Amino acid sequence: MIRGWGASSDAASRTAKADVRVGGRFHVGFRGDEGGQHDVSGIYKEVVPGRRLVFSWAWLTTPERESQVTIDLKPDGEGTILTLTHEQFFDELARDNHRIGWNRALDNLEALFP
Repeated sequence: MIRGWGASSDAASRTAKADVRVGGRFHVGFRGDEGGQHDVSGIYKEVVPGRRLVFSWAWLTTPERESQVTIDLKPDGEGTILTLTHEQFFDELARDNHRIGWNRALDNLEALFP
């Protein structure tokens, strides 16, 4: 499922592996729209099924710049409100670039559930 909503437009280039449990690891790889390969991985810090995920986030090329992602899910009628918080960025440029990528990914996720 995660392969279907990544930030790049080339869904066929996406790979994803996840061991969703506290202490478990994930890895996502994709080819960006500009053609370069991007790989990110992290460790799950908190897992509350159907409610919350907290995990570290580090790019293969800059593992020392680890940040943190929190995804909260809240039932809303027949749907769900997803709140994504990405924090502890290395700098403002990293923050701004991730905002662009997450917005693309969330737009793709929304398109999967019309």
